[in-house]
Amino acid sequence: MNTTSDMINPKDLISVSLILFSVIDIIGSIPLIIDMKKRGVKIESAKASLIAMVLMLLFLLTGRHLLGLFGVDVESFAVAGSIIIFLLGIEMVLGITLFRDDHLEEKTGTIVPIAFPLLAGAGTMTTILTLKAKYAPIDIALGIVLNTLIVFLVLRSSDWISKKLGESGANVLRKVFGIILLAIAIKIFRENFHLMTKVDLAELTKQL
Repeated sequence: MNTTSDMINPKDLISVSLILFSVIDIIGSIPLIIDMKKRGVKIESAKASLIAMVLMLLFLLTGRHLLGLFGVDVESFAVAGSIIIFLLGIEMVLGITLFRDDHLEEKTGTIVPIAFPLLAGAGTMTTILTLKAKYAPIDIALGIVLNTLIVFLVLRSSDWISKKLGESGANVLRKVFGIILLAIAIKIFRENFHLMTKVDLAELTKQL
């Protein structure tokens, strides 16, 4: 019987953590966080991070069952998810907005928009289910926890980080992780599209 440590794949854990870090894009969100604070919006770092983590872990555990209600398999969802991740990468590289609604007019910031949808938004949830088609749940869960710690530290230190990075530094990091996301999206699409078509051909062969 494998122990928990035996089931953890360090290489996969690093890959998952980097993917989630890219999609959550907490570094790229620093300008928004600073702007909210300047407008007097209160952000509770610990509470926002905890709520986002709970939402992500719940979706990791129940997302497959939710798909089952609609008759969608993980491979098909992964293909659709890879397209979303690809578009998120395009968004980060080109500096355009396709999906995200930053809710700049909101006056409360801990739950909305920080915890949701900024951290645990549609892109993050899609990515989590997409990752389940390739990585073990334990690696994804630990990746979520690690990213939550990073998010907490960034939220607590957002003023200091903003001064050190500057606007140009944050933009460079955003573009770098955007390119990484594009490559990952293409890889996930290729692998799962192959599996999806293979299953369809097998079913067709049985019918014949």
